[in-house]
Amino acid sequence: MLLTGAKDNQLRESNSQKVHPQPMEEAMNQKPEAVEGLISNLFVNISSLKSAYIQLQGAHTPYDPEKIQVADKLVISELKKLSEIKHLYRENNPKPVCVSPQDSRLAAEIQEQQSLLKTYEVMVKKFQSEIQNKDSEILQLQHQIEEANQKKVKLEKNLKLRGLSMKESQGSVDENGDFPVDLTPDLFISAVEGAFKAIHDFSKPLINMMKAAGWDLDAAANSVESNVVYSKRAHKKYAFESHICQRMFCGFQHESFSIKVDNHALTKEDFFRQFLSLKDMDPLDMLGQNPDSIFGQFCRTKYLLVVHSKMEASFFGNLDQRNHVVGGGHPRTPFYQVFLKLAKAIWLLHSLAYSFDPTVKVFQVKRGNEFSEVYMDSVVKNLIVGENDPKPKVGLMVMPGFLIGGTIIQSRVYLSGVRVAE
Repeated sequence: MLLTGAKDNQLRESNSQKVHPQPMEEAMNQKPEAVEGLISNLFVNISSLKSAYIQLQGAHTPYDPEKIQVADKLVISELKKLSEIKHLYRENNPKPVCVSPQDSRLAAEIQEQQSLLKTYEVMVKKFQSEIQNKDSEILQLQHQIEEANQKKVKLEKNLKLRGLSMKESQGSVDENGDFPVDLTPDLFISAVEGAFKAIHDFSKPLINMMKAAGWDLDAAANSVESNVVYSKRAHKKYAFESHICQRMFCGFQHESFSIKVDNHALTKEDFFRQFLSLKDMDPLDMLGQNPDSIFGQFCRTKYLLVVHSKMEASFFGNLDQRNHVVGGGHPRTPFYQVFLKLAKAIWLLHSLAYSFDPTVKVFQVKRGNEFSEVYMDSVVKNLIVGENDPKPKVGLMVMPGFLIGGTIIQSRVYLSGVRVAE
């Protein structure tokens, strides 16, 4: 019986030894505290990863690029920690011989968390793609805002016109806030031609009324500039054109055109809008809307300067029209309407001159100056000048010249004592 009992004890001890996959000494050397610490770190890391993922989601509502970047870095950091725990576990447990039920559960949880990590990685990539799309949308919106601000600035400048109505100001630009006409030297040259024609057109009725009133045209021409030798009697008309030109261009070199007004501070864009607003308008219609505008004051000042009171009295037998102008009005008489066309042409030329950067410069030539083909153009074309003849000299300046950048627009002159081909 004793032998049988001893054998049974030995069998039970032998069977219990099969449960241990390692030698007894190694099993005794395992530190449960280290394993438990590793598992605790794993659980803490997984919780932190979940928290970082929640922060990443929250950064998208509302959309905040800075918070998204911070949360993204936090997710990556937690993933790195999880990877470190994984490597640490494998180093301490290289080849387990047998797995206990507890180890199986732990392995299952690790596998589950690894699957979750793969899901998180996919979602992170998706969020990063969405971030890039949002960044692209933000850049597009910023570009649209910049364009809208530029249009806003143009429209605000459009409201600064002085002496012009709101309706006229709005009509000087297109729907995009851009000018419908390009500011070029050719545009200014065209305006110079228009001003020269307006002087010629106003001189015709002026001379005709002088004739009708019994004026001595020879004496009148001599009073404008004495001792000018005219090739033909008909050329004395240039004396009256010169008189009109001198009066109309007086003060042209000043930004305000020598009109005394308060706060006359316009930008170059304002001058160009001023030009565009009046360019296609009837001057009398514009003065009817705002008779005391800067343009209205310019018209009154120049009319009183060009048309002398004695001249007007001889034309009409009274000074009613003049008194009406002095009182701030703009009469609708045919003579005054012809004058307004002249005033408009000179005003447009001045507005255009101050639209350029740098400003267009005006220059005059004096009587007695030698003729220069660079700076002057003769109003009479069929001149006869011999090789041995002295250089022609200026008798009258009919129209001043202009310097626009490197371009010279010649002054129009009448040369004294030069023969003309029949």
